[in-house]
Parts: sequence; structure tokens; C-alpha cells
Amino acid sequence: MARHSMREEIVDAAVAQFHSKGYNAAGVKDITDAAGTPKGSFYNHFDSKESLALVALNRYGATRRMQDLAASDVAPLLRLRTHFEFLRDETVNAGYTRGCLIGNFGAEVADHSETIRAGVRESLGRWASMIAGTLAEAKEAGVLRADLDTEKTARFLLNAWEGTLIAARSSRSPDTFDDFFDTAFGTLLTPPRTQARP
Repeated sequence: MARHSMREEIVDAAVAQFHSKGYNAAGVKDITDAAGTPKGSFYNHFDSKESLALVALNRYGATRRMQDLAASDVAPLLRLRTHFEFLRDETVNAGYTRGCLIGNFGAEVADHSETIRAGVRESLGRWASMIAGTLAEAKEAGVLRADLDTEKTARFLLNAWEGTLIAARSSRSPDTFDDFFDTAFGTLLTPPRTQARP
């Protein structure tokens, strides 16, 4: 019987190491030690730390529960709010540490690695597209104003969310999350106003 591939263990360890230490501080040996594999086995599966980082980004993205944004049995704005609440709760439960791996890579590495910059751009693009689809459903259902640009709004929400995570990690307080939810769902994503009759 063939020996079990350690690739998955390396990827899982990479996500954890990149998330807790950052890209630059997490060395290949840190990752293989955490995976319980010899350092040499890393190069049986990956050409470089950069190539592993792209796989780690995809693995991390799969844990963001983005599929919930397409759950047609739930009202679109409720599923969008629930999505961000899940992410908020994850951050609070982690003691306001780590933040979002996609955003972390964007801040730490994108200026120095075209490969990772492209990976971050694609990850954010997929995420924004899922949000835009949810907003489009809400607009079609008449619960958002007809002139709302769903793609631009989706990118804005995602950018606001990443900034919210930075502020929450700095303050170690839920106040920034409250600001995000109040502004996003209490001001920006509100039903269209009905014209008052004369």
C-alpha cells in the first residue's frame, strides 16, 4: 500500500502557521514541524512557500462559509448578516487575534510578491462576487433600492469588513463590529423609501 501523502497535513499546518504568525514569520520548517513531517517532504508537494501560500489561501477561503451566501431558502439580507456574524463571532472567540488570512496576506505580502498579490485579489474577487449575488437577490426582491450598484456595494462591504477586523484587533473590543453592522445593515442596506402621498 502506498504511503499516505502528507500534502494535506502540510496545507492545514500552513493555514494555522500563516494565520497565527504571518507569512514572513512562518518558515517552511515551522510548517513541517507543525505538520509532523520532515522538512524535505515539503518540496515533494510544493515548489516554494509562495505556492503553498496560494493553496493555503484557497483552503482558508473554503472555511469562510461563503456557500451560505447562496442558500436560497434564507432571505438574502439575513444570510448576508449571518455570514458576517459568523466571521465576527470567530474573531471574538479567538480573543481578537489573527484576523482574516486573506486581508493579512494583502497587508503583509502583496507589495512584495506578485504571486500572492494575485492570489489575494482573486480571493477577494470571489468573495465580493458572492456578496454581490446576494445583494442582487435582495434588490430583485424589492428590499433594496433599485439604483443600488450591487457589485460596488459588495466590494465596499468587504473593504469595510477588513478594516473593521483591523480596528477590532487593535481595540480588543466589539464596538467596531457594532459600528459595521449598524452602518451596513441599518443605513446602507435598507429598504427603498416609499414616496409620501401629497
